[in-house]
Amino acid sequence: MNSSISKAQLLYLRRQRARRAAVLAARILLLAGFLSLWEYCAGRGIIDSFIFSSPSKIALCFAGMARDGSIFRHMWVTLLETVTSFLLVTAVSMLAAVILWLCPRLSEVLDPYMVVLNSLPKSALAPLLIVWLGARTRTIIVAGMSVAVFGSILTLYTAFCGVDPEKLKLIRTLRGTRIQALTKAVIPSSIPALVSTMKVNIGLCLVGVVIGEFLAAREGLGYLIIYASQTFKLDWLIMSILLLCIMALLLYAVIGLAERICLRRR
Repeated sequence: MNSSISKAQLLYLRRQRARRAAVLAARILLLAGFLSLWEYCAGRGIIDSFIFSSPSKIALCFAGMARDGSIFRHMWVTLLETVTSFLLVTAVSMLAAVILWLCPRLSEVLDPYMVVLNSLPKSALAPLLIVWLGARTRTIIVAGMSVAVFGSILTLYTAFCGVDPEKLKLIRTLRGTRIQALTKAVIPSSIPALVSTMKVNIGLCLVGVVIGEFLAAREGLGYLIIYASQTFKLDWLIMSILLLCIMALLLYAVIGLAERICLRRR
């Protein structure tokens, strides 16, 4: 197989690998430099280590909570709530977009309401959800869904409406039904939009879950942030924020991996 690749192609592939390696090295050096500067400034008193903490203090805090397993319990609760709300958002938004596409008149009626609900600050809904549903896990899951579901429906419905009209005309010419047009042309053509929406939704669901945990939780990283801020345990607070960043990065990476697997199978 290597014999079929020209020297120019090999050179291009080497340059691409070298570029990716350089970008990765730059990212690692940037992170290491930031952490080193942070630790140095905290150790020298340039910044207040009580307010800004330091990498070493955060690491010790994480190690202490890892020994008794409490930090893993909080992480698991937030992760489970985020994944549950994400899966529900994906299912609900896909179903709603399909119904709106199949019923154009219904979509015309509901369009302004969907726009308003999507524009509404979702943090304003959280106290109302607590009154309606109580301070329970399902309230947090619904709060996570509320941040992403309306925008997801609008995005998917717009993608459905943007399918090549020639494909739909061909299906109608062959006496195909609207359901067949949906399954044979609309949904397959909208898979890239669905994947892009899922990438956005996983982060939005995490934001919504944390908002819900601020108000209605006794476990989770959002609860830990509120508790740490009220008791001035800023090591816990910054550690929780960093763990949320890592969790968001890993969840996004999982969606990206699923996307690559799907593209290979097509």
